[in-house]
Formats: sequence, structure tokens, C-alpha cells
Amino acid sequence: MNENADIDSLPFAEYAALMAEIGAKKYGSPDRPKLSFEELVSSDMTFSEIEAEYGEETAINAGIARDPDTKELDDEWFSRARPIREVDPEFVEWWERNKDNMPPAKEWAYIPIDYDILDHFRAGSPDWHKRLNDTLRKAVFGSEGA
Repeated sequence: MNENADIDSLPFAEYAALMAEIGAKKYGSPDRPKLSFEELVSSDMTFSEIEAEYGEETAINAGIARDPDTKELDDEWFSRARPIREVDPEFVEWWERNKDNMPPAKEWAYIPIDYDILDHFRAGSPDWHKRLNDTLRKAVFGSEGA
């Protein structure tokens, strides 16, 4: 590969393979054989294991490549893309009329919470923030919510 090429403009697969190669040289153990990016993606290595041997960038790229819902948006996709005003002008008009009256979805509040409370919610599941919010909502508004 040309060393002067702009790696940020490479297609994802080429960029990820290059970053995996660079990461393997920088982070990996010299006595351990290195996997290609395609082999990493299909392996059962965890994020942490890939990160230790190939670096964080490669671990993130492997996660992206493993996600069945991701796809690279190529020139063909962009050639078909159209502005929202062209596709759905009624929605744009509605949004323009109503955007100033829309309440914010969430507001970040930084408050001290006792460790035992946080431990309780964090131990339940990864969506502990939502459960904490739901619990507060029930305490304030009752079981029916707001």
C-alpha cells in the first residue's frame, strides 16, 4: 500500500485491515502469530483480547464489522440519497412549525447518589440508567407514570 495514501478516505475494510496490521506491530506479542482482520472478525476473541493484541482502533473496527446491521455507505448509496425537503416536504413543514415547542428528550443531572443505590441498579442489567429513571418516575408520579 502506498504510505502517502490518505487512510481516512479508504473503504472501511481496507482501513480496518491496515489498522489491524499497524496495531499488531505496535501492541501484539512478537511470538504469537497474527490474524488478518477478516480472521479477527470471525474469531471468538473478545473486545478486550483484540484490544490487547491489536489496539483499541482494531477492536472497535472488529466490533463494527461483526455487527450485522452495519454497512458501509458507498458512492452508489450516496448517489441515490436525497434531501429530506425533497423526500418528505410535509414533515419538514411540520418540523419547522413545531420544533421550538418540542420538549427535550432528556436532561443530564449530575447528582450525588449513594454507592449502595448505584451498585443495586448497576448489578441488575446494562440498562440500569433506564431502570433508575423508571423507579424515580414511579416514586414521583405513581404507578401510572407521567
